[in-house]
Amino acid sequence: MNRSFVRRLLCFLACLLTVTLVTADEPQGNDNQSNDKWLEPARSRLMHVIGGMPFFPHRANTPGNLVLNAKDFDSAQVCGACHTEIYKQWRTSMMSQAWDEPIYRALLKRASTATEGTVDNFCTGCHTPIGLTTGQINSQVNRSSIEDSAKNHPMPGVDCETCHNISARTGLDNGAYVLSPRAHGKPTKFGPRKDAVSPYHDTVYSALHTRSDFCGTCHNVTHPFSSVAVERTYDEWQESAYSFNNVTCQSCHMPSFAGKAAIMGPDREEVASHWFSGANAMMLKHLGQEVGAQRAREMLARAAEIQFQPLPAAIIPGQYTSVAVKVSNVGAGHKLPTGFPEGREMWIDFRVLDASGRELYRLGSIKDGKTEKNTRNFKVHIGDKDGNPLDVEVWNATQILSDNRILPKGYDIGEFSFLVPADAVGPLTLTAELNYWPFSQKLADYLLGKNQVQVEITQMAKVTQSIPLSTSLPAAGPDTAHF
Repeated sequence: MNRSFVRRLLCFLACLLTVTLVTADEPQGNDNQSNDKWLEPARSRLMHVIGGMPFFPHRANTPGNLVLNAKDFDSAQVCGACHTEIYKQWRTSMMSQAWDEPIYRALLKRASTATEGTVDNFCTGCHTPIGLTTGQINSQVNRSSIEDSAKNHPMPGVDCETCHNISARTGLDNGAYVLSPRAHGKPTKFGPRKDAVSPYHDTVYSALHTRSDFCGTCHNVTHPFSSVAVERTYDEWQESAYSFNNVTCQSCHMPSFAGKAAIMGPDREEVASHWFSGANAMMLKHLGQEVGAQRAREMLARAAEIQFQPLPAAIIPGQYTSVAVKVSNVGAGHKLPTGFPEGREMWIDFRVLDASGRELYRLGSIKDGKTEKNTRNFKVHIGDKDGNPLDVEVWNATQILSDNRILPKGYDIGEFSFLVPADAVGPLTLTAELNYWPFSQKLADYLLGKNQVQVEITQMAKVTQSIPLSTSLPAAGPDTAHF
C-alpha cells in the first residue's frame, strides 16, 4: 500500500468524521424519536460549531441562530382570547410564574453576582425562553427585583408562545429547543393535532409535542461547566417502567378533559389540560393561586404510600423496640422527589405516644427551619470540588454526594428504634407521616428574609396504628436460648 493512497484514505476518514460530528448536532426534526441520551447533548462538539450555541451556556437555538424580535411573540392574553379554558388553566400553574417566582429570582441574583454574569443566560433560558432568545437577558435584569423587572423589563415565563413556537430539539438538557416564531413568514404554532385550523395563525402538527423528550429539554439540567447532572427528571422517567408503557410526562402533568381547545373549535373528547400540576403547592399558595396549590397537594397525595411493616402483637415496657416503615413511590414516573436539588425534600415524621398523650419518641420534626438531624429523608445532595455539601451555591457544584430518592415503582424501608419507658401507659399509638416541602423554611429565610414566606409542609401520606403494652415478659419456649 503506497503512501499516497494512505494519505488519501486518512483524509477521507477525517472528512467523514467531520460530517458525522456536524450532523449529530443538527436540530432533530419533530418526527425523530431518537432519545439516546448517551449520544447527547454533545455540548463539546456544539461549542466548536460557529454560532452553534448563540445563547451560551444555554442550549437554545433559533432559525439561523439569530436573536429573535420580541414583536414576533404575542402575549398569553392574546392566545387566551380564543383558547379561553386553556389560558385559565395555565394562569394557575407554576409555568406562568416561572420568571417571577421569588425563590428562583433570589437564587438567580446570587448566581449572577457570584459568577460575574457567567451563568446569566443559563437558568433564564428555561424560565423565560422568550426573554433569552430576544436578547433581553443581562446581569442587570437578572439581579433586579421582581417589581423592577416587571415594570421596566417585562418578560413572560413559560407561556403559550414559548411551547408552541418550539419546532425541534437539539438535545435532551439545558434548554436544547429550537424556538421558531413566524416559521412560515407569519405566525406559526406547533402542536399535537393534525386537524387544527386557526383563522389567526398557521398550525403545524408536531410529533415532538406528544412526547416526553419535549419536556426533557428543560427538565434535564447539566452544570454547563462541571458537567454535573444537577437535575435529571427526564432521565428518571426514561429509565422507568412508565416510559416502556408509553405513560408520558404529558399523561400525568397534562391529563385530558372533554371540551374545546379553542372557542371556535370542535368539541373533543380529549383536550390536553394546561394546569401543569406539580409539587410546589407552597409557592402557588404564596402567589395567590390556591386552585393550583390544591391540585399540587392532590398530586403529591397520589404519588406515594407509607405503611408499617409487620408490627409486634405487643410492646414490652422498659425495653427498646424497633419499627420498620415502608415508603413506596406508587404514582410518580420519576424519582421522589425530583428536580431542584437545593430544595426538594421528602421525609418521615415518626412519633410514638402513650395513652396519656405523652410523647415517648419522635424523629422528623422541624428545628431551626429544617428537618432535624438524622431525619429519615429522601433527597439528593450536591457538593463542591472539596466534597462540601452545597445548600445554595449550586453554581459551585462538581459532584453528587448522595442520592437516596425513591425510584419510580420503587420503595424504601427505614427502621426506627426507641426505648419504651417502664411507666408508659398502654396502648401506644404509632404514627408515621410522609411530608414534603419544595424547600426548607431556613432556605426561604436565607434567600428572601426572615418569615417573608411561610413554607407549607404538605402531608403526602400517613399511617397510624395502636399497639398494646405487654403486662409480662413472654414465657421462654422450648427453642429459646438462655445465656
